[in-house]
Amino acid sequence: MATDPSRAADEALRLEVQADLDASPELSRYRLRAAVDDGVVTVVGEVETWDEVVAAGYLAAERRGVREVVNAIRAARVPPPVLEAAWPAPGPPLPGWVAQADVVVIGAGVIGAAIARELSRYRLTVVVLERSSDVACGASKANNGMVHPGIDPEPGSLKAILNVRGNALFEGVCRELDVPFTRDGFYGLTLTPEDAAILPLLKARGDVNGVPGVEVLDREELLRRVPGATPRATGAFFCPTAGMTSPYKLTLAYAENAVANGVRLFLETAVVGLDVEGGRVTGVRTNRGPIAARWVISAAGIYADRVSAMTGHQEFTIHPRRGALVIFDHQESGPAGASVGWFGLGMPKHSKGGGAMFTVDGNMEWGPDAEEVPDREDTAVTTEAVGQVVDKFSGLLPEFPRNAVIAAFAGLRAATYKEDFHIAPSRRAGGLIHVAGIQSPGLASAPAVAEMVLDLLRAEGILLIERDGWQPRRTEPPHVAGLPQGALAELVERDPAYGRIVCRCETVSEAEVRAAIRGLVPATTVDAVKRRTRAGMGRCQGGFCGPRVAAILAEELGRPTTAITKEGPGSWLFAGRTREGGLT
Repeated sequence: MATDPSRAADEALRLEVQADLDASPELSRYRLRAAVDDGVVTVVGEVETWDEVVAAGYLAAERRGVREVVNAIRAARVPPPVLEAAWPAPGPPLPGWVAQADVVVIGAGVIGAAIARELSRYRLTVVVLERSSDVACGASKANNGMVHPGIDPEPGSLKAILNVRGNALFEGVCRELDVPFTRDGFYGLTLTPEDAAILPLLKARGDVNGVPGVEVLDREELLRRVPGATPRATGAFFCPTAGMTSPYKLTLAYAENAVANGVRLFLETAVVGLDVEGGRVTGVRTNRGPIAARWVISAAGIYADRVSAMTGHQEFTIHPRRGALVIFDHQESGPAGASVGWFGLGMPKHSKGGGAMFTVDGNMEWGPDAEEVPDREDTAVTTEAVGQVVDKFSGLLPEFPRNAVIAAFAGLRAATYKEDFHIAPSRRAGGLIHVAGIQSPGLASAPAVAEMVLDLLRAEGILLIERDGWQPRRTEPPHVAGLPQGALAELVERDPAYGRIVCRCETVSEAEVRAAIRGLVPATTVDAVKRRTRAGMGRCQGGFCGPRVAAILAEELGRPTTAITKEGPGSWLFAGRTREGGLT
């Protein structure tokens, strides 16, 4: 309970926030009300549109002294979410030996997997719970893979500190885990003299954040270094430490290394409640049964605020921000190079604006954009969004073949209204650590976030004793694409299945598909195989290899082909069999 001085500070803050809401030209016609408890502002009421809900949340967050915002405003014109996952049906009971754990990590995205891998160094019983059928099924599979340098975040923010630290750790982590990583840099282009005049200030911000090597380039130097850039450019900044990785391969590598070191990972296991006794979290309740826990770390992404609310005292609100990206055929992309983006005074306030970059697999990729959506499962890709992304970045790279798009997808950023990472012990329930608000540059920050969480656990009193025999290295299974003939011949001699190509676009062999299904974190869906092998990521987008991958999954898993799914329960590939015995 807040002390008397704290109550006075809360009341003063409440009056300020309420005055801001009452004076807002956009919101003053509504009867919105603010309450403040220990610096957390809760806003309630009803408006007409979702954009007004979001605007009210941001307005409440602006005042100095606001820790976080809980936005409980309803939008009259927005129907209840129809895609958002309901609490799952009960699943098969968890094994009896997992009735209790030292640490339960909620969520197996890149952040949860990174934390689990760091915890695996110590003599702890660690359990990771993931509601999806695979790791990396949320934002970690749907971002652009950029390892940001740290020039964008506000100086002094948690984003800035962890971005720069994480970027510095990234190369070593990827080397240990055998994950692809390139460090080709990032160019932020300006298109007007007014925008170019701000470039020295951007460099100064990079210097304050500790970003090494930031340069300001005039137009001539930019065009010399990036010949395909638009001649309309007036200048640029260059960050040499920016890089690219595969976000889903990194997540899988973190998870596999954690499992190899004793962490228990349970997929299709959703947390439906927390047990709280005497002001402390003592366990989690799942759709497969309860687990007692000394500590719970919530890395639940877009649902992190729901986990917070399970204590009876919600501490922040997550508002989904959708971002669409488009992928180009790597046969049309040309040689890989540095990423480029646009910087200007008219940029969105809460987005870096995306970029045009080469993935580590050689595809050109553009995006993402930014759009607030009310449904936490709404990853639809609209025609308008794709058109806006293509128009924006074709303006930066006018000679690039914009008709070579082979796919588009979208992900949801898990933003809080303070627009910073929320990594801290719960102020309401002991034993719970929130790792929330993780949006860009979350991928770049992941190694540093894991470090910080361990520091928080130490500060909270957990005893971390290093285990004997901890293995930091993990090896990626072999892939036949791009192998020299001699090495390929050796693989085929060892296992003829390496000579049977399942995916022609990406040159993926049958042996690779089977290895993915038999892995430490087994692939049990077509999309899980795709993330591990690239089968289905080429020009035909699975038109050729999809049925064969499904057949191999059925054989390996001992299931009928009709039971194989694209991405877990409900994403059925086949309706049944025809009278002739074929699939439909």
